Amino acid sequence: MKKVLDYILSCIHLLYFAALLLIFHVIQVLCYKVFGPRIHQKSVNLLNYFIVKGWLILGTRTFVYRNHPLPEGRSIIFVANHRSMFDIPGIIWFWRKHTPLFVSKKELAKGIPSISYNLRKGKAALIDRKDGKSAVVEIAKLAKYASHHKYSVAIFPEGTRSRSGQLKDFQVGGIAILLKKCPDVLVVPIAIKNTGKFNPKGLFPLVSFTNITYHSLEPIEPKGLSPEKVATMAREQIAISLDE
Repeated sequence: MKKVLDYILSCIHLLYFAALLLIFHVIQVLCYKVFGPRIHQKSVNLLNYFIVKGWLILGTRTFVYRNHPLPEGRSIIFVANHRSMFDIPGIIWFWRKHTPLFVSKKELAKGIPSISYNLRKGKAALIDRKDGKSAVVEIAKLAKYASHHKYSVAIFPEGTRSRSGQLKDFQVGGIAILLKKCPDVLVVPIAIKNTGKFNPKGLFPLVSFTNITYHSLEPIEPKGLSPEKVATMAREQIAISLDE
């Protein structure tokens, strides 16, 4: 019976999600071309608000814990575990004051309403995983842009989603580039729970009544620390929060 309910609610959610992407694609284009990047970013924030609220269709509630105040007007590297495509909307919406920008596969920059447009216009680092040198260049460009505008960067150091649900080893390369190009940055780990359970097989079907939590942990001042040490400290905090 639960699976039948999941399929019914997932169909309703899928229609909602598709309509949202189509409507906000038009809104994003108008905002960017008429008002510029800052208003475009506000439209992106609003899109992600409606994405998160749309999970209520499946009875899924979202909880956010911020135990440590974060400075405004300073770039932050948000280091998070990766379980699902739905990790991203929560980070964008709940930490919108810090304007988190993302590192993404370049394949996602084409063909997806709203999402592809935002990746292209929102200064995301679009990388080719098979071309390490160009990936370094793209991440460095993103870091410089974020540092100049006092924006932030969100990165998933596991590289790919953990299908098993267990926290994978953190890759240091991306963190090292960001730390080098953003000299005054603060590192903030984020532990994300249950997005993988909610979204186990792509957009359909989703699993109803799966509560999701986002938990920003103790900030790390990276000055005087190696990238390896920063990555280890962030991973340890996330592992503890996830009870791993």
